[in-house]
Amino acid sequence: MNDRQKRILYRATHRGTKEADFVVGGFFREHAAGLPAEKLDEADALLDVPDLDLMDWLMGRLPVPAEWNGTLFDDLLAHYRALKK
Repeated sequence: MNDRQKRILYRATHRGTKEADFVVGGFFREHAAGLPAEKLDEADALLDVPDLDLMDWLMGRLPVPAEWNGTLFDDLLAHYRALKK
């Protein structure tokens, strides 16, 4: 894992809420090491989103903004849905 992937993993696992640490952190624990370079920018941008917004999007309480369609967020959403099963 390179330094940028390590930084992304740290940010993902130290979100500020236990729920986001579990969901977002869990996703990046599984995927950070394998993220290709072009997805690292998406990961950084996704981790800039406040926890409350991310969790509301994941739980379906708020619609996901169009700019996140077809991005790493889709993979995070699939991870969240798999956790619920």
